[in-house]
Amino acid sequence: MVEARWNGSVIARSDDTVIVEGNHYFPVEAVDPSVLQPSDTTSICPWKGTAHYYGLHVNGADNLDAAWYYPDPKPKAENIRGRVAFWKGVTVN
Repeated sequence: MVEARWNGSVIARSDDTVIVEGNHYFPVEAVDPSVLQPSDTTSICPWKGTAHYYGLHVNGADNLDAAWYYPDPKPKAENIRGRVAFWKGVTVN
């Protein structure tokens, strides 16, 4: 079982993650929806497509753009559709 933790809480847990470029992509259903905050931030990866971001709100603290996902990945990254990855201090074990 792989867990993502931030600010003292488990924010995602799954035994079905996909690892791409060293990042675990969790099924969106495995992420606690109460911690996700919409963000207008996007970035572009040449082979995965346009990433969209979420901020995290956990135990009264915010972590802006600490989660990302690809709503419409390019064909070579189709395996991460419907999945969320983390960074910015989020621990994944």
